[in-house]
Amino acid sequence: MEGTQQACTAGTFDLFLFMGQSNMAGRGITSERWPQEAPVPDREAGAEYRAVTDPAGLHPVREPFGVNENRTPGIHDGAMKTGSMVSAFVKVYYQETGVPVLGVSASKGGSSIAQWIPGAPEGYLADAMERLAACEAYCKAHSLMIRHRFVLWCQGETDGDLGTDDDRYQEEFRKLLSALFAHGIERLFMVRIGRCNIPGAYDRYDRMIALQDKIASDTPDVAMVSTCLADMRSRGLMKDSFHYYQQAYNEAGEEAARNAAKLVAGR
Repeated sequence: MEGTQQACTAGTFDLFLFMGQSNMAGRGITSERWPQEAPVPDREAGAEYRAVTDPAGLHPVREPFGVNENRTPGIHDGAMKTGSMVSAFVKVYYQETGVPVLGVSASKGGSSIAQWIPGAPEGYLADAMERLAACEAYCKAHSLMIRHRFVLWCQGETDGDLGTDDDRYQEEFRKLLSALFAHGIERLFMVRIGRCNIPGAYDRYDRMIALQDKIASDTPDVAMVSTCLADMRSRGLMKDSFHYYQQAYNEAGEEAARNAAKLVAGR
């Protein structure tokens, strides 16, 4: 479908880096019970900037978002992306704000917070900032205005599995946040992780869920915009131990967009 539709070329965008691990990258599929597919945002709702595979153009927002945006060294998610919350987010954010989203994929399945801090050998943050800089350069060259620069973040399952200490997680998250702000990011919108789907270990991520609530409450310019993933296991919307059917990603993206739009508007 992408080949039949031109990307949005509006004069003003809100730029979003979509960062985190696999549930930001998206592992969505459909099933007979959960047949809902990802929405297809209208052209006016936004565009994807592909910093790796096509830095000279914009593309319509479609799932799987960022499927081939892999770089070595740096953010490389293979061919794991199957469907994310991004399209639902873009669609609803535009409906709520009237401002299109310029989206940049920067997510890596299985990544811990230690792999996202400045100087980490994996280079995920450095790669994300390169993608941001490339997008900004493209906008400048094509007379496109960036109204705001934000991050939509969903990460923490790996640190739950690793048992990362609360103080260490917060310290490394602050390092990440400082680097993002130093590169012009204004606010980080957080999508809180859900619960794992391993019998006998359903509460494995409860400590991380509580910690993310605390971080969002205590940290200026960090806002919790979606908490619905925690309900997906009980609703049968988890496709495996850690990931979700597409409907769950759609709901998370919609909830995050509504709440982010309210915050951007000062409500």
